[in-house]
Amino acid sequence: MLVMWVVLGAAVLHATWNAMAHGAPDRVAALALFELAAGVIGLVAVLVMGLPPAGTWTYIIASALLHMAYLGGLLASYQLGQFSQMYPLARGTSPWVVAVVSIVVLHQQLAVVELAGVLLISAGLIALVFIGRPGRRQAPALLAAVATGLMIAAYTVVDGLAVHKMPVAPYMGWVFMMQGFAVPLAVVCWRGSRVFALPRKAVLSGLAGGVVSMAAYGLVLWAQTRGTLAAIAALRETSIIFGAIIGAVFFGERFGPRRAIAAVVVVSGIVLISSG
Repeated sequence: MLVMWVVLGAAVLHATWNAMAHGAPDRVAALALFELAAGVIGLVAVLVMGLPPAGTWTYIIASALLHMAYLGGLLASYQLGQFSQMYPLARGTSPWVVAVVSIVVLHQQLAVVELAGVLLISAGLIALVFIGRPGRRQAPALLAAVATGLMIAAYTVVDGLAVHKMPVAPYMGWVFMMQGFAVPLAVVCWRGSRVFALPRKAVLSGLAGGVVSMAAYGLVLWAQTRGTLAAIAALRETSIIFGAIIGAVFFGERFGPRRAIAAVVVVSGIVLISSG
């Protein structure tokens, strides 16, 4: 039960930083600032905790690269589509992919009730997207969101394996340090140093978003040491419900009765997982 509540707390934080990224005047600069803040925190952790155990470098490098690919897909999704559609599709693609990999490749045992919960959560989340009846013009945005979801699934599996080989804190430190400095550097090479010539409020918001993002990630990593990957991945993606509410309240995006029904389906999935 504690693991469930921790992951749901991470979901709220995750929806919050995604909304901050979507609502930023310059989303590229915002994501770069998010990563910079996380990179500095990661650097401090690395200096305190030292080198990771032998044999874990592959996981650290793979996770950092997959996170950077995920951020690129996330940025493309937000540039091309609405927050309340792109966020659910990106996050809703991940749980069932993780479930398949966990069962088929990693041979993890998943109770029938938990599997039903994972499928219900995925179905409810993806339904949130198609309630808006996306047309052909939105195909690039939808493809970007699905690709983002596949990256989420990939780093979820890598992270889930890694935290059973080394402690969570140093693993987080190394992953965030690598991606946290690589992303701002790539943005500067792309847009020039003037990309960070922002009002003080925007800079502080971006740095705060990085701290929120890292906190959400850390909570999920901790949970992955105590539960099955598929169930935790599905619970984490309930952030989409919070994201849909944020989209309605702060971005004026319609929620409506159909999205409320999809949200009930997701909650039903959570109940199944918690009882499994």
